[in-house]
Amino acid sequence: MTTLRVETDNILSNPVELVEQVVIDRDWAYDRPADEEIVAEVNSAWCNYRIWFNWQADQGALIFSCAFETKLPKAAIKKIYPLLALVNDKLWLGHFDYVSEDSTVAFRHTMLMRGGCVIATQQLEDLVDIAISECERFFPAFQAVAWGKKTAEEALVSAIFETVGEA
Repeated sequence: MTTLRVETDNILSNPVELVEQVVIDRDWAYDRPADEEIVAEVNSAWCNYRIWFNWQADQGALIFSCAFETKLPKAAIKKIYPLLALVNDKLWLGHFDYVSEDSTVAFRHTMLMRGGCVIATQQLEDLVDIAISECERFFPAFQAVAWGKKTAEEALVSAIFETVGEA
């Protein structure tokens, strides 16, 4: 049996250039600490978020995170892990992590782009929009566990509770 093997010699261009255009179009403050990296500040209803993209050309991966600006107190760290598990079970894209370097919670997702995969502006916009939406949705739950006296289960129920109709 013969196996068809197609090799591509395409050098992936830096998708951070495209990310920069999305950030500029949204009028967000940003910095490019390196050619493969961009960091931007996003204002939202609950807090500011720090979004970060990093292009790993050798792996063909675009790494993305959207972190809460709020740092967790040390006493809350152990209480956050059960909530992370419950919240991640509700997501269809990406996941939330505890970032030990700066004691924050972040939404993360990695896009694999090996083999000449091309990324569209709409994909980046969708990723950013989904991340911010999920951060907005679950931020109150993380706050309730970190600073309130809520269990992970109680905090999650209040975060996913949706009001229908008008009073």
